[in-house]
Amino acid sequence: QVQLVESGGGLVQAGGSLRLSCAASGGTFSSWSMGWFRQAPGKEREFVGAIKLNTISTNYADSVKGRFTISRDNAKITVWLQMNSLKPEDTAVYYCAMSRIYPTTQKSDYNYWGQGTQVTVSS
Repeated sequence: QVQLVESGGGLVQAGGSLRLSCAASGGTFSSWSMGWFRQAPGKEREFVGAIKLNTISTNYADSVKGRFTISRDNAKITVWLQMNSLKPEDTAVYYCAMSRIYPTTQKSDYNYWGQGTQVTVSS
C-alpha cells in the first residue's frame, strides 16, 4: 500500500524559510513524479510544483518560482520542498502527491496523497 508522509510544517515569520519533506513507501516509484499542492482556508487546492523522480526535471507555479525549490534524495523516495522568502499568502496546508504523469498541474492526475502539513507565515 502506497503511503506518503509529509513533515516539516510550522510557523514562520514573513521572509523566513521552511523545508517540507515527503517520504514515500509501499511501491516502486522510479518513473513517477511527485508534486506539492497547497490549500488555504476557503480556497481550492492549488499546484505548487513537481519533480520527475528519475530525472532532475522540475516545474513550479508562477507564484512560487524563484522562492521554492523541490529536490529528491538519491534513492528517490524522499522529496523536499525548500521554501524561502515566505509570504503570508503562502499560509496553507501543504500536500505531497504522486502521479504517473509529468508534467501536470491537475489534481486529478495524482493518484496518491499525503495527509498534509500546516504552514503558517506571520506578517
